[in-house]
Amino acid sequence: MFDASERLVAFYPASIGGPDRPTPSRTFKVTSTNDKSTYHYNSDYKFDSAGSKEPFDVKPGPNNPVGAYWIGLSAQGYGIHGTAEPDKVGKSASHGCVRLTTWDVRTLDDNIKRGTPVVFLDAPTESSFRQQGKRAF
Repeated sequence: MFDASERLVAFYPASIGGPDRPTPSRTFKVTSTNDKSTYHYNSDYKFDSAGSKEPFDVKPGPNNPVGAYWIGLSAQGYGIHGTAEPDKVGKSASHGCVRLTTWDVRTLDDNIKRGTPVVFLDAPTESSFRQQGKRAF
């Protein structure tokens, strides 16, 4: 997280999208924040882990896949949220969203508001440096 002068003020370990639903690389805005959110499964996503071909809801609580906090983004179905499994943050992929520990998303939620830009950047790789004629360090 950066402040208005582009100074880094916070860094949170995160899980991001995987092959079945990658996290997009562009800028969105925060559209909502919600503690104790209900998870709405969209059956169009066809997540194997959902075990259902029909839409369903998971009420707030310890088994909610988005944890206790949801920060909605201007991309339909994408957000920043907590998890019921904080030990997997940074070690497993999500279904496109940014997954943080519950305590990190709570801190983030306390420090953002609607309209805050959220910028997703592709991390540079050795091959992207070669394509740009630069050396990776």
